[in-house]
Amino acid sequence: MDFLIAPEDLAFRAEIRAFIETECPEDIIRRGKHDYHSAREDVRVWMQILNKHGWSAPHWPTEFGGTDWSPLRKYIFQDELRRARTPVLDRCALDLLGPVLCAFGSDAQRKKFLPPILTNDVWWCQGFSEPNAGSDLASLRTRADLNGDHYVVNGSKIWTTEAHYADWIFALVRTDQDAKPQVGISFLLIDIRSTGIELRPIWSIDEGLTLNEVFFDNVQVPKENLIGQAGMGWSYAKYLLTHERTTSAVISHTKRDIEQVRHLSLTNRAGAVSLAQEPAFATKLARLEAEVIALEWAVMRVLHAGSEDTASNAVASVLKLRGSELSERAALLAAEALGDYGIAAMQDPEGLHRLYPHDLGPPLADDEAIGVTAKAMFRRATTIYGGASEVQRSIIAKSILGL
Repeated sequence: MDFLIAPEDLAFRAEIRAFIETECPEDIIRRGKHDYHSAREDVRVWMQILNKHGWSAPHWPTEFGGTDWSPLRKYIFQDELRRARTPVLDRCALDLLGPVLCAFGSDAQRKKFLPPILTNDVWWCQGFSEPNAGSDLASLRTRADLNGDHYVVNGSKIWTTEAHYADWIFALVRTDQDAKPQVGISFLLIDIRSTGIELRPIWSIDEGLTLNEVFFDNVQVPKENLIGQAGMGWSYAKYLLTHERTTSAVISHTKRDIEQVRHLSLTNRAGAVSLAQEPAFATKLARLEAEVIALEWAVMRVLHAGSEDTASNAVASVLKLRGSELSERAALLAAEALGDYGIAAMQDPEGLHRLYPHDLGPPLADDEAIGVTAKAMFRRATTIYGGASEVQRSIIAKSILGL
């Protein structure tokens, strides 16, 4: 493997970095330093700026608004967005639903749903997990019964990220109650404002609202909102998840977290020296950074593997498993670097993390300190969501080790 990045790709990185510095509003960047979860309006503004340059969905096919960038350049683009702390884009729509629509949607569905995703005029959430069907999606119970020109949907979804922002939800539903579990599942697009849908917030340990329960009570959904063929939802979901092969490693987020840890450790002091100069802490930070660099090159390898690589999905489990562990460690190390100052962080009624009081001095006067404690709490879930670590280990054991 060539560990050197070509000069033209380095020039591309410089171009992206300059664009972000010039085009992304300063107030949006500043808020991006405070919180892992971006406000919807910030996401919309930034996506519309990107869309004017044809950059809001670079991994889509060019005929639907994507770019012809190489896998490396797509990665560099995402890496620079995270480095600058621009808003985290509507990943459910861009990375998950969009590729499915491009591959399996009808022309009418693509025309209706793809353009508003590019501008974030329509926000999507993912309705997969259920109270008794998390990592084991084949056991889902939400059903959709065809009645004339509509499906009637009943059931519930849980851990639905950003459903309180969403206009639409793409859901896996059971359309054949007698078929084998995987065969009877379909992929349905549902207007979340439909009569019969109820949202219930799930407040997390960081006092933030990102997760929700979604209940369906005789919700009528036009049958033209079915993606592809009935009963093929399991196949479409597997296709969707292949687009998480490298993003699930959250490398760009963790690299940015390491920068934050370093900054806080230079600001905070352990007696007469900065925390960064304290041997035990410096060793932990150096070890974490080395492990993240190693994982990043593993991601690069997967990016350059062909789609025909039969081991790619199993390798994705390795990336997700390792990436989630490192993400959690980075967030906890940032909280350790912040130290007792972390108790002065709070969240205002609008959901933005702020500091209280404001006159306690460094590092509380620093944007990098805001939201650190909340993020450390939230990241405890990284080894659960997106496929729990136990499930990833089972996939690795079966697909790679042959156990």
